Amino acid sequence: QVQLVESGGGLVQAGGSLRLSCAASGRTFSMYTMAWFRQAPGKGREFVAQITRSGGVTLIEVVKGRFAISRDNAKSAVYLQMNGLKPDDTAVYYCAAISTTGFQYWGQGTQVTVSS
Repeated sequence: QVQLVESGGGLVQAGGSLRLSCAASGRTFSMYTMAWFRQAPGKGREFVAQITRSGGVTLIEVVKGRFAISRDNAKSAVYLQMNGLKPDDTAVYYCAAISTTGFQYWGQGTQVTVSS
């Protein structure tokens, strides 16, 4: 069982930055692939980035060069550094922990709003 709590969302002007954090409970954090998803108003949930147990990173094309994902296994935390934010980045951002069997745990989400 993993519990995830996101933080760091807020209102920012276009071009600004935010750093999202996701704190995980449990002693096996290092065994999970960690990911960030987002859901914009009226749209489905969208994969944004993931970092594997070994540190391999995947980002969707529209955030490459602007977002970075990292993890700190000692702190059981994963981060999403978001720079150069655009109004299209406005969404609720969710943290997910994905087990080796594909099972997913989800946080409650944190709102990111980017004003133009």
